[in-house]
Amino acid sequence: MDKAKRQDRELPRSYTEPMVSSNDAVLSDGTSGSSRTSRDELPTELGDRYSRQILFAGIGAAGQQRLQGAHAAVVGVGATGAATAGLLARAGVGRLTLIDRDFVEPSNLQRQVLFDEEDARQSLPKAEAARRHLERVNAGVAVQSYVADLTPGNAGTLLQGAELVLDGTDNFETRYLLNDLCVRDGRPWIYTAAVGAYAATMNVLPGGSPALKRPWWAELAEPTACLACLFPAAPGGDVETCETAGVLGPAVNLAASLAVAEALKFLTGQPGRMRRTLLSFDLWNGDRSEISTGHPRPDCAVCCNREFRALAGEGRPQITLCGRNSVQIHEHHRPVDLVALQRRLTPLGEVRANGLLLRFSRPPYTLTVFPDGRALVQGTTDVGLARSLYARYLGS
Repeated sequence: MDKAKRQDRELPRSYTEPMVSSNDAVLSDGTSGSSRTSRDELPTELGDRYSRQILFAGIGAAGQQRLQGAHAAVVGVGATGAATAGLLARAGVGRLTLIDRDFVEPSNLQRQVLFDEEDARQSLPKAEAARRHLERVNAGVAVQSYVADLTPGNAGTLLQGAELVLDGTDNFETRYLLNDLCVRDGRPWIYTAAVGAYAATMNVLPGGSPALKRPWWAELAEPTACLACLFPAAPGGDVETCETAGVLGPAVNLAASLAVAEALKFLTGQPGRMRRTLLSFDLWNGDRSEISTGHPRPDCAVCCNREFRALAGEGRPQITLCGRNSVQIHEHHRPVDLVALQRRLTPLGEVRANGLLLRFSRPPYTLTVFPDGRALVQGTTDVGLARSLYARYLGS
């Protein structure tokens, strides 16, 4: 019998029948109670809002209560991240942390479901625009947004307290950083990708180390492979990106839906039900594939040898962003007075600012500057030129 199926059959009774009250569901300490909870025992507004989700046997009233107390983080709220955050908020996950370094542009609107034309007109940072939309979707969810690039220096702080991390990024550098951090801390995360008509996702349940306290979910699910088990190094050669292959909205939404379904299993206390494969679909050709991730690779540098090179910041380059001819300059990390910068740059070209970022256009280049000194240089993929433009207009 397939190991994942065997684990599912061996789950406690409360995980193979409709979810019951928080007194009956398996708790974080592994204990369980006996009394059932009906929808009527939830606060009226919750019972009404989530009635269709509560009727689903896999969640029930107790599962909904667990979701209300859960904390998930979404790193990158562009295409897959926007759809992921929206689904989590509508499901009633009580606390969401959103992290994104980018801003909304018209080309995003084809697939990034949380944003609208006004967000693009104002060039709002995606994390902030997403927070505003989600608060209108569900005022009962606490949303914390960070307009920031996730780096080795801030990752631990920005993701503090999140039980589960969901990947909405567009580059392997950040994914390897997430993998290092989550494996080091014994925190589950979900890899998600979409390009062209292709959608893929994988659950990572890290094994932890003897120095870590054994997490509650480890009693219900064995560790899986991590990202580095399957991909010891980032894919090289001719790799398709959103810029070269485009991306379909349905692929984005499928990837997000698959990831959030897995997230709901974990956040309702059912990690043993989580898929143990890298699952991918090509929506255009109808192809589907799965690669087993049931066990860590014995010689994995990250989850077995615990070598966290990405977390140490080794080889961290500037990043060419998905879907645009641009380079990110993220190495300065110095405060910038956007008001003063606007005054200084206005005689030199077109300047737009909204208090959260400043955009300076001097064709054929555009610099988008954030208060921490980070900048996106559009119009080139030449790192040397991008750094030269940064130094010319912001100083070195």
